[in-house]
Amino acid sequence: MTWYLFLFSFIICQSNFANTTEKSLSYDIILKEKAVGTLYVNQKKQNAKTYYHSSTTIKTRVIRSIEVNYKYDVVFENQNLETADVNIKLNGNQYAETQTQWKANHYQIIKNDKSEALKETIHYSTISMYFKEPININHCYSEQEGDFNKIIALGNHSYKKINSSGKENIYYYKNGNLEKAVIDGGIVSFEMVLR
Repeated sequence: MTWYLFLFSFIICQSNFANTTEKSLSYDIILKEKAVGTLYVNQKKQNAKTYYHSSTTIKTRVIRSIEVNYKYDVVFENQNLETADVNIKLNGNQYAETQTQWKANHYQIIKNDKSEALKETIHYSTISMYFKEPININHCYSEQEGDFNKIIALGNHSYKKINSSGKENIYYYKNGNLEKAVIDGGIVSFEMVLR
């Protein structure tokens, strides 16, 4: 009997692992032809959920030395955004913080301690852009800003993303993955190049 329980437990554990895939990407952050940081992004698919984690550190000198740290934790369930947490620090101080969470029939968005509701279901977001080329997708949710950005196909697997402030980023894809991006980061504008 013990043998059967062990075998049953082993099969159950194996089936849970069989439904898990993971992919990690690293990008060099380039400012004025010099590497000033690294972006790490991870996608883990487990059953109906997809977990994303991204962290970036940029150290440079514009007028004075600056260090920017970005951290994203995002979860999709059945292709719909469930939660997103974004934390951005500038020189060790809180610069921006945004949480998005699905609440029965809407998203609750808390951005820098201000709350609002969003009824539109979110299927594609900024962090998704690292792993899935936005073919036939005309907008994405910005986890950082708590709103939608416009996506315009430029041809040859390149896309322009325009945020609500009018800042434009250009994304270049190869085999469905983000290969390079030119980013207007607000604090710092830079390029990201896949390692």
